[in-house]
Amino acid sequence: MTFVYIAIAVVVVIAVWAISTSNNFKRAKIKIDEARSGIEVALTKRYDMLTKLLDVAKGYAKHEKEIFAEVINLRKGMSVQEMNRASSQMDEMAKQINFTAEAYPELRSSEVFATLQKGIMDAEEHLQAARRVYNSNVSRFNTSIVVFPASLLAKGYTAEEFFEAESHKREDVKMSF
Repeated sequence: MTFVYIAIAVVVVIAVWAISTSNNFKRAKIKIDEARSGIEVALTKRYDMLTKLLDVAKGYAKHEKEIFAEVINLRKGMSVQEMNRASSQMDEMAKQINFTAEAYPELRSSEVFATLQKGIMDAEEHLQAARRVYNSNVSRFNTSIVVFPASLLAKGYTAEEFFEAESHKREDVKMSF
């Protein structure tokens, strides 16, 4: 009789562990989706600030309009690689705006331009924070699906992709004075 109680207790403990572990996988996936959404929000904020800055810059440099012709289309459901590409395109757009500002000193001294540049810096900080949160959640999830004994229940899950810097941004910056 004692053996039956022990067997029932073991089965109950295993069932509770299996349900708990499965729910933890699901929670982790939700956190990853939430973090990915945070990146999309930050990219959208950055895009909005860049387009406003672009409009101000265009007012000063109408003949350089073709520099800014490419419009970045941000939408829900982008893969991490697509978000990396969009971010890279916005980096290039920001560089072109800054080159235009250097050519037009009155643009740099514009209060609207300065305010928008501060807004972009703020958006960049939010974007970096969102990327860190995303990567932290991905790391936690990826670890949970490979660590024993949880890995026994993780057969239907695949590792998530990290948000990584482009290769040229990993190189040391050469500075000369």
